[in-house]
Amino acid sequence: MAADPSTPPAQYIKDHIRTVPDWPAPGVQFRDITPLLANPRVFRVLIDQFVHRYFETRPDAIAGLDARGFIIGSVLAYELGVGFVPIRKKGKLPFATVEETYELEYGSATVEMHTDAVGPGHRVVLIDDLIATGGTMMAGKKLLERMGATVIEGAAIVDLPELGGSAKLREAGLALFTLVDFGGH
Repeated sequence: MAADPSTPPAQYIKDHIRTVPDWPAPGVQFRDITPLLANPRVFRVLIDQFVHRYFETRPDAIAGLDARGFIIGSVLAYELGVGFVPIRKKGKLPFATVEETYELEYGSATVEMHTDAVGPGHRVVLIDDLIATGGTMMAGKKLLERMGATVIEGAAIVDLPELGGSAKLREAGLALFTLVDFGGH
């Protein structure tokens, strides 16, 4: 799909997100961002939206949530000239870590971050591909704040507002920036 100069960037991005019905379970409409990454023009438009958002406020670091937050976050950090902090699933980081466990629909999960990844007063943008129930982003926020950092904003490509995550995150005091939403789906 060629870029139409009159198409707003958010719509252009949304038009390239693939919906996979009944994955990973029946009734789920999975929002697949991999087509955004495969097309260099769309990928550039995507990254530019975040670069323009944070260029003036320039955080000290971008923290990316495992795993698709790594893709967007590391490129954004590079473009802004700031550091990148991976927040990974438990057991994946080799150095001393701090961890946070959060609830999933069926069970729980734990994410970790190196203890020296951020420090007091660091201003951080926390990024992931999608906000659904908000558990992963909330856990990342808690980790960063435990180490003394200030999360200036949570960012994602997609918001699924009907799952309640973005509302829960805002109620917890996290400012959010998302490019597109799939409400009513």
